[in-house]
Amino acid sequence: VIRCRAAVAWAVGKPLSVEEVEVAPLKAGEVRVKIVATGICRTDDHLLEGSFPNMGFPVIPGHEGAGIVESIGEGVTSVKPGDKVIPLCLPQCGECSFCLNPESNYCLKCHLSESQSLLPDKTSRFTCRGKQVHHFLWVSTFAEYTVIPECAVAKIDAAAPLDKVCLLGCGFSTGYGAAINTAQVKPGSTCAVFGVGGVGLSAVMGCKVAGASRIIAIDINKDKLAKAKELGATDCINPRDFKKPIQEVLTEMTGHGVDYSFEAIGHAETMAAALASCNMNTGVCVMIGELAAGSLISIDPMLLLTGRTWKGSVLGGWKTRDCIPKLVSSYLEKKFNSDLLITHTLPIAKVNEGFELLRAGK
Repeated sequence: VIRCRAAVAWAVGKPLSVEEVEVAPLKAGEVRVKIVATGICRTDDHLLEGSFPNMGFPVIPGHEGAGIVESIGEGVTSVKPGDKVIPLCLPQCGECSFCLNPESNYCLKCHLSESQSLLPDKTSRFTCRGKQVHHFLWVSTFAEYTVIPECAVAKIDAAAPLDKVCLLGCGFSTGYGAAINTAQVKPGSTCAVFGVGGVGLSAVMGCKVAGASRIIAIDINKDKLAKAKELGATDCINPRDFKKPIQEVLTEMTGHGVDYSFEAIGHAETMAAALASCNMNTGVCVMIGELAAGSLISIDPMLLLTGRTWKGSVLGGWKTRDCIPKLVSSYLEKKFNSDLLITHTLPIAKVNEGFELLRAGK
């Protein structure tokens, strides 16, 4: 048993509490990882707000981390102690019908198909104050040590700086891949990105790498628009500067609407606006933002009847165990600079301060 610190959420709506937890030894097919660094993602905030009805409390959140393998369970072959790894909030079991489909990056072991608040054998490896603590998406990166099924761990290049590539565990890969893989943005095209937080900025970077000639960043937080410009946005607009709906503004700016639009906020009204802002026949709108479970979006069916495509993207369309290590190699080759997304670096003891910065749009 390892005793270490972890940020525990005891109940919905309560701040995280940094506690000493006990991390049990491994069972077959599991990997114990020493987490070196973790990002804070809006999805962690959704968990704390109670937006995931099937997640149990108390729970250790966090799903955007990087670390070093401490030990492996019986039968584990893809990693060994000392390897640098990224825990995967979207597993790749390699055996289900979706994993075997070259066009799919979903895995039927994902939390949308079965709850991942306990490990596959329906037990937890975490205890705190004598109580069982739940896992989050099998990864729980807000713990100094965590236990993960082998299908949710990717071995990465030993040269990778873990405090930088942890972002590739979710935020960067999600936005960048939404442009590269899900939309398959074409050179010379026009794109609009709704919301330029970490995921939206990554979508801007993806559009730029794909060769888009015009990238319009949209956000009500003026401070974020400067960073979007730095990362490749050609136009930056604040919807509050206009009296008309934003989709009308975008249609006027571009003639018939954009070729590709991305919603990286997670609001029903901006989802509908993003769909309406892409051109009526060949426009593609990609939904990246996460709405609370049970939300409904109402749209005019004519928006789709004329030919628009509306797609969702889960973790940027990457087959995680195959592709995340390659993305880390691309990072090391300086094909993109995801370091620009990092605004603050805090010790785990200040995790609640990190969430306050996130909620304040900083």
